[in-house]
Amino acid sequence: MSDLTNLTLAELRDGFRKGDFSAVEVAESFNEAVAGADALNAYVEKTPELAIEAAKAADEARSSVSLKPLSGIPLGMKDLFATEGVLTSAGSKMLGNFKPPYESTVSANLKAAGAGMLGKLNMDEFAMGSSNETCAHGNVISPWRREGSNAGITPGGSSGGSAAAVSARIAPGATGTDTGGSIRQPAAFTGITGIKPTYGRCSRWGIVAFASSLDQAGPMARTVRDCAIMLENMAGFDPKDSTSIDAPVPQWEAGLSSDLKGKRVGVPKEYRIDGTPAEIDALWDQGVEWLRDAGAEPVEISLQHTKYALPTYYILAPAEASSNLARYDGVRYGLRETVEGGGLHDMYKATRSEGFGDEVKRRIMIGTYVLSAGFYDAYFTKAQRVRALIKQDFRKAFERCDMILTPTAPSAAFGLGEKTDPLAMYLNDVFAVPASLAGLPAMSVPGGLDKDGLPLGLHLIGNEMDEQTVLNAGLAIEERAPSIQLPEKWW
Repeated sequence: MSDLTNLTLAELRDGFRKGDFSAVEVAESFNEAVAGADALNAYVEKTPELAIEAAKAADEARSSVSLKPLSGIPLGMKDLFATEGVLTSAGSKMLGNFKPPYESTVSANLKAAGAGMLGKLNMDEFAMGSSNETCAHGNVISPWRREGSNAGITPGGSSGGSAAAVSARIAPGATGTDTGGSIRQPAAFTGITGIKPTYGRCSRWGIVAFASSLDQAGPMARTVRDCAIMLENMAGFDPKDSTSIDAPVPQWEAGLSSDLKGKRVGVPKEYRIDGTPAEIDALWDQGVEWLRDAGAEPVEISLQHTKYALPTYYILAPAEASSNLARYDGVRYGLRETVEGGGLHDMYKATRSEGFGDEVKRRIMIGTYVLSAGFYDAYFTKAQRVRALIKQDFRKAFERCDMILTPTAPSAAFGLGEKTDPLAMYLNDVFAVPASLAGLPAMSVPGGLDKDGLPLGLHLIGNEMDEQTVLNAGLAIEERAPSIQLPEKWW
């Protein structure tokens, strides 16, 4: 592996600008690393030619001093973002051969900022999963392993391919999407950093929909600074997305500061959950002390409806998914399976039976049930009311604090195949889901290692539109937490 792949995104940007290396050298180094990492199954489609094309443009621009913010940086793109002429399968057989004739707004923004694309990154099917075990392209294997074991470990999900790629240094940064924790949990599992901005900061246009009122794009990278750089170039108002926020994009990188004097960090008492491993609680306490050392004052807060967040999420998200995925019927686009002598309904049934995996079918059935006549008010309407109460909890909490600190996940990464109970899998998002329901910015930063040598993450939640405080607190933790050495290459 070339030394260039060990550099952070900021180091690559600055080194390229100083003339330490060319953009083509960077792209070639990452292309070579990607080609040698098939054992991880992180990429479902490689696009080395696109990375080189952008790199050549960056090298030419450097000679004319007209560089763009991400000139010389190749990135990985989650397979949920539509990319013109390049496979966009959402991890599903249903879209197994789909090559969009258009570009998502987020990926277009990154390309307009000068970034190249290394390829499309594996993910749970339609972003439904917490372990990357529901993908039609096969499991992603984390570059991490437990000490003394060669057993395969999950990189988390649904943005597991993005997390594995950054952690394995086969991409300096990658896009992710987060519906109930799909950026933050895999970031924690792989020892990297990932942020979900305020709902509406990044356009959803061109992102294959899972649950439209929750889906939000965000960056995954090695450091807090790298996330700030990427997010600045992903975010922005988009008239093509009716939920896009019409507000200026702050200069988050320029505003980075780990001085938290005058800030208060909320510690929600309801997040002390029975059965959470002692090392998770200990890391949480340590995180509070790191923020206190940076100048913040810890205050206990109450988020009393937190215990209802997970069941609320698993009513609302499947309900929206069942509506969004109704479009995949074999008529308009995607897979079509026909039955000899059969009619239209036979085609629907055959197409959806063949095209969707078990987890997607499970969520469609749950969603269809809670939206059905006789159950709509009992489940869907009630869940919307509880969501409003959860948002109200956060509004009250932010009257007493500027940020909230919790663990990112209730455990370190688990082994592939170790969790087969869907309910046990859903519990992975227990700390992440409340911020998603409230549409708030939230970030995972590495905090340390567990007893088996696997990464653990700390989770910061900010007030609406206040990504800067989240990033600054993340930087404060990053500066104080023990440096996590990314895994040595075994793949």
